Amino acid sequence: MRLALITDAWHPQVNGVVTTLIELVKELEKLNHSVKIIHPNLFSTRPCPGYPGIDLAIRPKKEMSQILKTLSPDAIHIATEGSLGWAARSLCLQSGWPFTSAFHTKFPEIFNASVKVPVSWGYALLRRFHQPSAGVMVPTQSVLSGLQKRGFQNLKPWTHGVDTDLFKYHTRSIFFPTLGTIPRPVALYVGRISYEKNIEAFLEMDLPGSKIVSGAGPLEKQLRQRFPEVYWLGILPRNELVTLYASADVFVFPSKADTFGLVLLEAMATGTPVACYPVDGPLEVIGNSGGGIMSNDLEDAVLKALQISREEARARAEAFSWYAAAKNFIDHLEPIR
Repeated sequence: MRLALITDAWHPQVNGVVTTLIELVKELEKLNHSVKIIHPNLFSTRPCPGYPGIDLAIRPKKEMSQILKTLSPDAIHIATEGSLGWAARSLCLQSGWPFTSAFHTKFPEIFNASVKVPVSWGYALLRRFHQPSAGVMVPTQSVLSGLQKRGFQNLKPWTHGVDTDLFKYHTRSIFFPTLGTIPRPVALYVGRISYEKNIEAFLEMDLPGSKIVSGAGPLEKQLRQRFPEVYWLGILPRNELVTLYASADVFVFPSKADTFGLVLLEAMATGTPVACYPVDGPLEVIGNSGGGIMSNDLEDAVLKALQISREEARARAEAFSWYAAAKNFIDHLEPIR
């Protein structure tokens, strides 16, 4: 099968959507499918207003039309709702091509947190975007239920996975060379340092030991100044990130807006238990597995998670595979012909 995968999220961006798509494409190619990724680097771009580090394609429709005609794909999947996503949607409707789409990110909550756009306006726009989709792939059942209540249709459950060979299991937390010896226990956050991640809930906690943050984003500069005692590592190469996860005693996920939380699986794969709120994403990734603690009192969740065995955390991660996620993805695709 020749698949056209359209995404506004791609290298050099570093986020869960990019990681998800990279791993998905790897698995699809192992299954002998050909994937053409149509991403912003193929077009002229400009920075996304209010969200540095993310570039959007400028008027990509004409160039995209030529790419799709040359490719003559068997199926089209629109992964994101940015300028490339809207251009692909328009071309599909004009040509009578069916397509699938995905709901990866709660943009209405992000724009509400950053520029105070009402959440209802954001969902109205996204509902319009996904309305003609033959299948809207959603990573968790709780997110799917929430979208149903907001009037979305053709929703398809599509979970994600983790590379348990890359994120190797360690029976105890290990030494991270970049930091040397620091006070334990070590609490770790990995992800965007941005409005929707609720990272202050982690940074403001009075915890024993040390706090580490790895990532970048629009709030990084001001938070570095407010919390100088935190170890700020920026964006790390993937091989170093694996070691960082394994060096932590607990992984803290303060976000209430993520649709899945791929970093939860990556941390647990190395054996590091997690602490998070009982919200979309963690409810499915953690569930009642024992691999982490969910609580509306995040500080209490962190302290309790420190008592979880690393073996329990690893066992939960092993329940998620990219092979199963790729097969599920293929089942949801709508052939053009």
